[in-house]
Amino acid sequence: MRNFMRAGCAVWSAGWIACMFFAASVGRAQSLPTAEAKASLWIGGGVTYANPDYGQKPIEGVSGFADFDFGPHLGIEADIHYLALVTPLDLAENSYLIGPRLLVRHGRFTLYGKALAGYGNLVIQELQDNAGRAGGLYYAYAIGGGVDIRITNRITVRAFDVESQRWPSYGNGLAPTVVTIGAAYHIR
Repeated sequence: MRNFMRAGCAVWSAGWIACMFFAASVGRAQSLPTAEAKASLWIGGGVTYANPDYGQKPIEGVSGFADFDFGPHLGIEADIHYLALVTPLDLAENSYLIGPRLLVRHGRFTLYGKALAGYGNLVIQELQDNAGRAGGLYYAYAIGGGVDIRITNRITVRAFDVESQRWPSYGNGLAPTVVTIGAAYHIR
């Protein structure tokens, strides 16, 4: 009887050890980090106001943007500024830019900085008012940033976005400042 109890105890112990190894292999000892996020795509638009650095009067228009965030702190932004709706001097400055952005999230707020490059298009709307001025497509880059406020899981308000653009290939260069407010929708 004694040997039987020893054998039973050994089997019982071996069974417990096997169960512990099995449970450890399928179980998770730690949860995933709370800062881990999946990639996300936001598509949005807004109204834009710009100091065109070509004349003394501001110009206005609309903007469209797409933000693809790879994780919690890094993403890429593409934006189009169509600044041809209100142009007192009959000159529009449209831009088509793309580049990386760095994110800092705090609750519902996302602060971001960005560095973009692409093209700027100086459009002369009325040739008789702008004789001797050269329109066309030029290399452009911008440094900027802003604040997004998450309203729901799908909607974000772009409280403000500011870009300090440079168009170095245009004559002596242009340096417009562009400000946008708007909203974006989360595409899953």
